[in-house]
Amino acid sequence: MPSLAKDLNVPIPAVRRPGSVWVELPRPVVAGVEPVGHVRIGYARASTVRQSLDTQLDSLKEAGVSRVFSEKISTRVTSRPELERAVTLAREMRASGVAVTLVVHEHKRLGRGIELAVLAEQLKAAGIGLEFLTGELQGSRDPSGIVFTVLAALSGMEREYIRDRTLEGHESARTRGKSIGGAVVTDDAMLGMALHLREQNLSLRDIAARLVITKGKKKGRHPSPATVLRMLREHDEKTAAAPAG
Repeated sequence: MPSLAKDLNVPIPAVRRPGSVWVELPRPVVAGVEPVGHVRIGYARASTVRQSLDTQLDSLKEAGVSRVFSEKISTRVTSRPELERAVTLAREMRASGVAVTLVVHEHKRLGRGIELAVLAEQLKAAGIGLEFLTGELQGSRDPSGIVFTVLAALSGMEREYIRDRTLEGHESARTRGKSIGGAVVTDDAMLGMALHLREQNLSLRDIAARLVITKGKKKGRHPSPATVLRMLREHDEKTAAAPAG
């Protein structure tokens, strides 16, 4: 007897094969459908072990945020496990049709410069809101709000600033007959991997977290998103300047 799903022309996911173990799949958000409910997920971070999280945690509690992810980790560290867990949960809940807002005491707790802008871009793409309880960007911001536009603009400005300073440094080094860049942390293998990850539409932050410096004083550490950006830009500029054929 034909299945009901077949009669109704309902597409069956590949994992729903006969005899397979049933698992619940993420529920896609239907365009034009209003979110069912609203969840606010909190995140708190201190830069060192000695710093207290009490002020941030109290602020989040007073704001009515019950689910909070917290960690003590430096801004220089590209991988922040608790922030990643908070964003993952936010994405899963948003995919189930619930409106989600990531609530933070102050925008500096999320990162600085490009890192903050890249995270904002990821949240915007997932339809997740941002709310800052204090600081220059205080307020509740929906994914289409002005704060995302501002952060994207700041990101672009910082990228151009890094690029201009890098090119100026290269030109100065060439005129003096010196090697470019001082301590080199990138190489052809890292560039190849970065290009491969970029093709998968990963963010600069995610790409940097997957790369490892193999030489010099920074051996074993991850390059910064700014270093990855510079490496990829230089590659793109050389490729564009290369003669065709």
